Amino acid sequence: MPPPRKRGKGLRHRLAELRGPETQAKALDARALAALAANPGCRRRAILDGAGVDKAALAGALGSPSVFGQSQFAFVRGNAFEAKVKADGGTELLRLAHEKLDRGAEPPARARVPDLTAQGPEGRTARTELALREAAESPGDWTLLDHPMLALDVAGSLAFLEPDAVVVHPDGSWTVVEIKSFPMLDGAADPAKVGAAARQAAVYVLALERVAERLDPPPRVRHRVLLVCPKDFSNLPTASAVDVRKQRAVTARQLARLTRIEEIADTLPEGVCFSPELPAEQLEQAVESVPATYAPECLSACELAFHCRDRSRAAGAVTSLGRPVRAELGGLTTVGDVLAAARGEAGDPDDPAVAALRRAAALRAEALASAAEGTREAAEGVREVAPCR
Repeated sequence: MPPPRKRGKGLRHRLAELRGPETQAKALDARALAALAANPGCRRRAILDGAGVDKAALAGALGSPSVFGQSQFAFVRGNAFEAKVKADGGTELLRLAHEKLDRGAEPPARARVPDLTAQGPEGRTARTELALREAAESPGDWTLLDHPMLALDVAGSLAFLEPDAVVVHPDGSWTVVEIKSFPMLDGAADPAKVGAAARQAAVYVLALERVAERLDPPPRVRHRVLLVCPKDFSNLPTASAVDVRKQRAVTARQLARLTRIEEIADTLPEGVCFSPELPAEQLEQAVESVPATYAPECLSACELAFHCRDRSRAAGAVTSLGRPVRAELGGLTTVGDVLAAARGEAGDPDDPAVAALRRAAALRAEALASAAEGTREAAEGVREVAPCR
């Protein structure tokens, strides 16, 4: 096995080496963070996201292309709808925020829309924090932050996040706004899409709470976010208040469980690189040098899911059958171990998982024997009543 990487280099330099010297880092967004938090044990995804590797390009180079991506038509439609919602200084957006979240406040007849432009993500993050600080110091008015920039520490690496908007209420509290192009039909939207939007918004809430902690007194970050969507089959905006407390708690707990990216980088072989420009064989060796934790849920959240699924199946790992099955099997980690335990060839009989497998195997054998006996008797009966030729 190649020796581990030598310590001493800065983390940023090491991550640049991992993605390739000529490769631009792919920003880690809230959607990727929500997916990463859903599988905190996957060191492979953690290091690839931390290094800014384009996993879609990587999957294509490995021969297992991703099916992720938004159509150009959907992208243009989403941008047009967002522009409509934020037109006229966000008048309609603030009206929806007042109606759905803060009816007791004064209607937003006018609002402040601070300029958040600055050089680079660090500059935009500082400008956003300054605008939030100024809004907190002068309560009584509505303030709309259009595409603010927030920073969140993820396993020792800083991720820059850009919510669609943040509303500062007259009482000084803050609300995250998510604008989506899927429709709300009769006041309700697709639960799966709403759930994905809630998980994404929960990441923004966490990042916003980090900003609030640096102010004195810290403003309240509302855990009910504003989800804005087209109404029915029109292009008119409507909104719903979505409580993300559960998603926020889960995301915070899972992100805290992530192994620090620096620790993962220090265990990698010297010279390893994940650039999609490398030969396929060398690239596959690099990817396989980092352990993955595959589960079927990865298919809807990670661009490398098809590659990891193939390797998981080839290794006979029970994780490919799903996390609930994996949890039930205890120390049995491969399909071969499970079958051997069920046949009585291996495993501790006192292990509840082994005992359950052997009981299931016995019941299966009994059912098959009974079915075979029934089939034999039915065949004999047919022969007895069949006419002689």
